[in-house]
Amino acid sequence: MGSKAGDSVDIPPERHAHVRKLLERPGPFTHPEFEPSKEAFDGFSSIVRVLIVGAGGLGCELLKNLSLLGVKQLHVIDMDTIDISNLNRQFLFRMTDVGSSKSETASKFINGRVQGAQVVAHHCKIQDKDSEFYRSFHVIVCGLDSIVARRWLNSMVCSLVEYNEDGSVKEETLIPIIDGGTEGFKGNARVIMPTMSPCIECTLDLYPPQVNFPLCTIANTPRLPEHCIEYVRILQWPKDNPFETETAIDGDDPNHINWIYEKSLERASQFGITGVTYRLTQGVVKRIIPAVASTNAVIAAACATEVFKLATSCSIPMDNYMVFSDVEGIYTYTYKAEKKENCIACSRSVTTLEFPLEVTLQRVIDYLKEDPDYQMKSPGVTAIVNGRNKTLFTHVIEQTKANLSKKMTELGIINNEVITVADETTPVARDFKITYKDAGMES
Repeated sequence: MGSKAGDSVDIPPERHAHVRKLLERPGPFTHPEFEPSKEAFDGFSSIVRVLIVGAGGLGCELLKNLSLLGVKQLHVIDMDTIDISNLNRQFLFRMTDVGSSKSETASKFINGRVQGAQVVAHHCKIQDKDSEFYRSFHVIVCGLDSIVARRWLNSMVCSLVEYNEDGSVKEETLIPIIDGGTEGFKGNARVIMPTMSPCIECTLDLYPPQVNFPLCTIANTPRLPEHCIEYVRILQWPKDNPFETETAIDGDDPNHINWIYEKSLERASQFGITGVTYRLTQGVVKRIIPAVASTNAVIAAACATEVFKLATSCSIPMDNYMVFSDVEGIYTYTYKAEKKENCIACSRSVTTLEFPLEVTLQRVIDYLKEDPDYQMKSPGVTAIVNGRNKTLFTHVIEQTKANLSKKMTELGIINNEVITVADETTPVARDFKITYKDAGMES
């Protein structure tokens, strides 16, 4: 029998007897601060607030696992709607749900199926929520398929950390992030204690670069069905797009995908290429990585276990990265990643960037986009020049484009000057100190 969010339901103790036993007695792996008691489970169940980010393959598994573990205060946030291709692994959805909100449909399913569940859905982007929203949770669990979204959330949670006068972290402001990811038969789970352990930005080089096909290949010598789809997406769409009021491709709009699919079929037939399908077309357009239900289940189980360990101290959490593979047999390995001392997200230091004296603003921006440590998407730059805040460049102000070809020194950025950079990968603007290699100029 299910319940609606907000309902108060008395659940018989035997329902979670197997979980209660873990909290009623000590064991060889318990945390030093663990205090076993018969009341421990009730506190865990009713007090702990958990946010699940993403209601897809991992998100559905996490909702099921955590609600059955007894977590009552579950929230889930996802901006996507259900597509027919989701149904083979996102088991909370049915054919009749296609086109509906993922977060709302998943919440409704869990609340109706798990006794005492009170899942609250948020159908929106993670960027639509402010810092107070994220501050209200004890643990955040990520089941995202976007590196940009991971980075944004990581920066948000790191920005919530507060410090004592002696510089030590106020532990009550730490909100752990448990991040899971899958790719085919491979996956990973990790525990991030913001500012205390390696964060997403610290280990940005762990993420594989996005696969891009050379433009000359897709334009002149296509050999794969993906080449044909990329040709239509990159070259034909801007020229022949029939949706005059919509310039950007919406990967979730069947009209957009169908148009690209049909044009890709035409091009494939010209070069004798087979294998172009609607599903492949959508996968290429949305950069979808093939997902396997069993991998999602394993990684979600690992993430849910870490939530339980962190929330109850019944066991020491992993330290801090676990990889899983069942490509050629089942293999797991847990290791400790290294924290980057000058990480732009979790350290308190101002990062120094050194350039030649003749460097232009365009070169600085290109560096922030291309360097493996930063990988920004569309940085905007401001600085304090002669006591006044000055916008050096932003995509939304056309006049600032003229500054791109100017030298930094022409724009008033002398040696050891600080610039502030805003980017879609973070909700918090970052400061960078600019120094010059041949700085024979005054600081």
